[in-house]
Amino acid sequence: MPTDQYLTEEQAVVFGRFVGEPSQAELEQFFYLDAADLGRIAERRGDHNRLGFALHVGTVRFLGAFLSDPLDVPWSVVEYLATQLRIADPSVIKRYPERVATPNAHAREIRRFYGYGDFTGTAVEDLSEFVYGLGDQRYSGWR
Repeated sequence: MPTDQYLTEEQAVVFGRFVGEPSQAELEQFFYLDAADLGRIAERRGDHNRLGFALHVGTVRFLGAFLSDPLDVPWSVVEYLATQLRIADPSVIKRYPERVATPNAHAREIRRFYGYGDFTGTAVEDLSEFVYGLGDQRYSGWR
């Protein structure tokens, strides 16, 4: 479903994108890597792939979507993840999208491992019906 049916123009412009720097609290909430994350990340070869995989994990948690350009993130996010992964030179992330297949494969793996799915088709229709139903129930006395 198009976002313009539910979002204002301003909301649609920033949907699925970083707007400014995440706060320290947001970094800690969405970009903290637990033992399961670190185990999955350790399976990657090369610092650039480990950091890129971690970037995907945090980004989808924070935004609820994968970015078409996985490097379209504030630098503070890259540094925060690199510190956790003990990667001395966070600029290695620039090598991550060299092989387009790698970020795409990582996104598919993250979807499987963490249980993320695309929000399309009947899922959107079911949610729309549910939300509209709530609206009818909540505001029926206002008519």
